[in-house]
Amino acid sequence: MITTSQFLRQSSLATPMMAHSNKTSLTPSMQVHPSAHSKTKRLVDILGALIGLAMTGLILLPIAIAIQFDNPGPIFYRQVRCGLNGRNFKIWKFRSMVVEADRLKHLVNNEAKGLIFKNQNDPRITRTGRFLRRTSLDEFPQFWNVLKGEMSLVGTRPPSTDEVMQYKQHHFQRLTVKPGMTGEWQVNGRSNVEDFEKIVEMDMDYQRKWSLGYDLMLILRTFQVIFNKKGAY
Repeated sequence: MITTSQFLRQSSLATPMMAHSNKTSLTPSMQVHPSAHSKTKRLVDILGALIGLAMTGLILLPIAIAIQFDNPGPIFYRQVRCGLNGRNFKIWKFRSMVVEADRLKHLVNNEAKGLIFKNQNDPRITRTGRFLRRTSLDEFPQFWNVLKGEMSLVGTRPPSTDEVMQYKQHHFQRLTVKPGMTGEWQVNGRSNVEDFEKIVEMDMDYQRKWSLGYDLMLILRTFQVIFNKKGAY
């Protein structure tokens, strides 16, 4: 297993910049899922986001210090993702990889199947980053996305713009629901789910089963998965 420092030395030569469009092309629009219009779900999201942001404020300083000691650079990482109806937004996380990790992505082998990218021993992930990912603390800044209405506490996995640009027709149904901080994929394997079509199947299953009670059940199961540290890397 190659270490982060060894990887950075090997990749010190110039790496290509990836060009991204500010707009994601979609197939003809589909009907928005009822969960996207639910005022009660939105109220739960706002309350949850306020509590989550308060918790984020408490852990911000120690996480920031740990990140700086491990790999100096930005505390936060942001990336353009596709939300409801393919609308682009910037998702926020605590940085868990080396600086400019996106430019080094082409040097890492993809172990997943389909349109997602996963590598269990990704050398771009820092020591602090592995802890943040294992405990899901890296995702706490996403409560800001939830408060702004770009995400929900529970929903489908938020796809990248590169991923969406390669979608087949049946994949676009995922974009009729707000992306969530947690969901079916989070409680049924997290990073251990390495087949993109399996994630799509889970997202469609969430849409069929959705109710406020089901959202609450998924939130409770998420806590259980995180405390057991299952499936995250």
